[in-house]
Amino acid sequence: MHRMRGIRALAVLLAVLTLLTAGSQAGATGAATAAAKKKGVSAWNFNGVTAAMSDAKVGWFYTWASGREQINAPAGVEFVPMIWGPGSVTDAELDRAKSEGTTLLGFNEPDMAGQANMTVEQALDLWPRLQSTGMRLGAPAVAYGGDVAGGWLDRFMKGAADRGHTVDFIPLHWYGADFDPTRATDQLRSYLQATYDRYKKPIWLTEYALIDFSTGTPRYPTPDQQAAFVTKSTAMLQGLSFVERYAWFTLSADRGGTGLYNGATPNQAGVAYRAAG
Repeated sequence: MHRMRGIRALAVLLAVLTLLTAGSQAGATGAATAAAKKKGVSAWNFNGVTAAMSDAKVGWFYTWASGREQINAPAGVEFVPMIWGPGSVTDAELDRAKSEGTTLLGFNEPDMAGQANMTVEQALDLWPRLQSTGMRLGAPAVAYGGDVAGGWLDRFMKGAADRGHTVDFIPLHWYGADFDPTRATDQLRSYLQATYDRYKKPIWLTEYALIDFSTGTPRYPTPDQQAAFVTKSTAMLQGLSFVERYAWFTLSADRGGTGLYNGATPNQAGVAYRAAG
């Protein structure tokens, strides 16, 4: 009898240890999955887009539109819709967004004349239509100055609070004109931290890269500089708990000097982005 009790006790102990080990492994797997989903990319449809997205090992993507724009994403890669501007606030666009995802990105650079080009009041008036989807909702993504008191985003966030509007997280765009990878990474981190400190909401960095727009004509770093910045910046972003997601600008190398892939083949920056996260 005593021996049987000892055997049973040992069996129970082994079972407990097995459960603890399994739980630990599951926790590690869950953490790895969460980390992988943090890294994403902006994309448009091009020859090789599915293979490039798979090779880049991203967890999510967006197209600046409410739909996938005919992109056939790899299994497990989440699509996040966007309502780009005032002309996109239609029943058809909102219904498509609801059918395509669970999280919705707000207006794209409403502070820029060449982009969504909206007043704060206009954005606030239209916001209930976006809320009506019932989706998790990101603020309009300003081109710059997200951390500035009295800036476009600051006035929108104060207006949203006054009207009782929902804003679940803050998407941001950032382009660095300092091509030193270490300094640029520090500057990006400072901007993200300052914006988070102002609003205390999770941050999504939905466009970023090194581009100097100061002369009116975009100036790009060398491939070595851009790749080094990719490596340093993604390591920083993975380590910031208040940054929920980030997306490099952009997947394809055919429309500017910051893209990651030529068809399905990564360039130097693409290799660095693939290794991130």
